[in-house]
Amino acid sequence: MTPLTACMLVAAGGAAGSVCRFLGSGLLDGRLGGLPVGTLAVNVAGCLLIGLAAGWIDRPWVKPLLMTGFLGGFTTFSAFSLQTLDLVQKDRWLAAGGYVAASLALCLAAVWAGWTLGRALASPAA
Repeated sequence: MTPLTACMLVAAGGAAGSVCRFLGSGLLDGRLGGLPVGTLAVNVAGCLLIGLAAGWIDRPWVKPLLMTGFLGGFTTFSAFSLQTLDLVQKDRWLAAGGYVAASLALCLAAVWAGWTLGRALASPAA
């Protein structure tokens, strides 16, 4: 497969995955006590699908179209979960735990930093 073909597959899958995420999370978010259950449902579905694809389908187009493209647009939590599972399956438990802890801590810190910066940029100049 050429790099251009792979990029086209990623782009097509990513577009479809993003639309599905928008529709899927929009159906449920806020309906159960204001909780983001739609996002949770999308993340769980994405994890199920990436596990299914990784364990079942062995075709050269699957990774760029389905795993990187569609599921990357649908939810990056699926990639995170597959990478963690890979570490566990290689008996790298400490690395897996560190990866989970670092991902959670760093991503929460990054979203807070980004939000703080965004709020500062949105504030009217004094």
